[in-house]
Amino acid sequence: MSGGHDSLALGLLSQRSGTDEGHLMFKRVLIANRGEIALRVQRTCRELGVETVAVYSEADRDALHVRNADSAVCIGPGPALESYLVIDKIIEAAKQTGAEAIHPGYGFLSENADFADACDAAGITFIGPPGSAMQAMGDKVSARKLMEAAGVPVVPGANDIDFNDLETARREADRIGFPLMVKASAGGGGRGIRLVETAEGLEEGMRQAGSEAQSSFGNATIFLEKYVNPARHIEVQIMADAHGNVRAFGERECSIQRRHQKVLEEAPSIAVTPELRQRLCDAAVAAALSCGYRNAGTVEFLMEDSGEFYFLEMNARLQVEHPVTELVYGVDLVALQLAVADDEALPLQDGPLEPRGWSIEARINGENAYENFAPSLGLVEHVESPMGPGTRFDTMLFDGLDIPPFYDSLLGKLIVWAETRELAVERLRRALDDLLIVGIHTNVPFHLQLLQHPDFRSGAFHTGWLEESFTMPAPPEDDSREQTALIAAAIAASLVGNATPTNSNGSSSTKWMRATREHSIGLKVQSGGGGWRHGIASS
Repeated sequence: MSGGHDSLALGLLSQRSGTDEGHLMFKRVLIANRGEIALRVQRTCRELGVETVAVYSEADRDALHVRNADSAVCIGPGPALESYLVIDKIIEAAKQTGAEAIHPGYGFLSENADFADACDAAGITFIGPPGSAMQAMGDKVSARKLMEAAGVPVVPGANDIDFNDLETARREADRIGFPLMVKASAGGGGRGIRLVETAEGLEEGMRQAGSEAQSSFGNATIFLEKYVNPARHIEVQIMADAHGNVRAFGERECSIQRRHQKVLEEAPSIAVTPELRQRLCDAAVAAALSCGYRNAGTVEFLMEDSGEFYFLEMNARLQVEHPVTELVYGVDLVALQLAVADDEALPLQDGPLEPRGWSIEARINGENAYENFAPSLGLVEHVESPMGPGTRFDTMLFDGLDIPPFYDSLLGKLIVWAETRELAVERLRRALDDLLIVGIHTNVPFHLQLLQHPDFRSGAFHTGWLEESFTMPAPPEDDSREQTALIAAAIAASLVGNATPTNSNGSSSTKWMRATREHSIGLKVQSGGGGWRHGIASS
């Protein structure tokens, strides 16, 4: 099923160990990102014997991805616009440390064609698609035209409309029909999108989408698209090499969304048959071939209940939800990224890949599920990660981490694998129950409620289901057990903080560690506790 891909990773290991003296892959890779994705890339590099370079902002000086790297370079202040988004600083860090390649992770500069081109100009391998493919797929109007030419079905719509050209928009809207979506050509991440249900709302929808697109992406061009509802969000993971080979690794179900943002993903999809899977994969491969794509990418589709599907967009990078594909297809996608970036050819494939078992990923965000998912930042006092069969927790968290306010709310991803979907749901519930994060709010209570909902369990959901049909219940009342646990935690922390502990080398603990403990105790006293398990204030 996936042995060819596993053997490729093993081949890379043998090359790095010197058994193949004719070719060595990268010795040092810079990871132009932070948080859990930087740690994820580091782990594969370490397995392959590749050294890693971390870049970090001043706010991330104590982050795990900095501690775990072989070398690290500070690239500026906390705001991403002054650090993680500054191309020149990252290129200079790569030159300074002798990194031969740069892995962009996801977010930040991962889909920035100028960054990919800058790497090429500096003689540094960009572990991702070429800038030309990014440009073709990054502009949604351009991508729609490419897909139409390649025979990939697209949602009926109208391209290249100036958001001030109301007359043209009204004419095209009458042709498409209401309701429809107004979308930014250069949009992404849920920005620059408006649902327009009637002709009377078209002007306002265009103004809002165009204005948001201009401020977020510097491009106010919009397009109109038929509103496909209800619809599922189905995406296909692809990998393409420089030798004309493209492989599709099945579909992921990403329909559980809030405000156009994914919150839970699974593979495979309960709504996809083997025959439909093949059609989706064939369309994804055609999409990649249409633009000379290389490396990892994801082709996203909207799918109706009938099984008809339409191209939505292509993400020219590794996705947040890539682990569910790794678990059901037995593949390390980061290892494949490194391989094809190093000019390796993808192995031959004997027939279509078939998923084995079921995997579900819950995004763990710093937000209060009981307060309309308001952001929650601050000191993480204590973390206990779930363990057990088929359980994986990709996270940036550790005891004493002070979460900076400059970045998104993603703290980690809890992923499970099991033989069936039913068992995977129960395994994820158990793992969520085992996950303990003290000091900030997280969305764990939301996930626990979601997994119990009969619509989710039966698979009767779509992209609008969460906002239309799901209601977060009231928070649980604090009980004596929670209060007792908080008091015990505070006493334990106090005793540790007053002692003079030593590390394995016999040296005293640092002032920073003691200050962290004292700060934790102060927070508990001031706020009535940081919360426990999945009550109001811990998760």
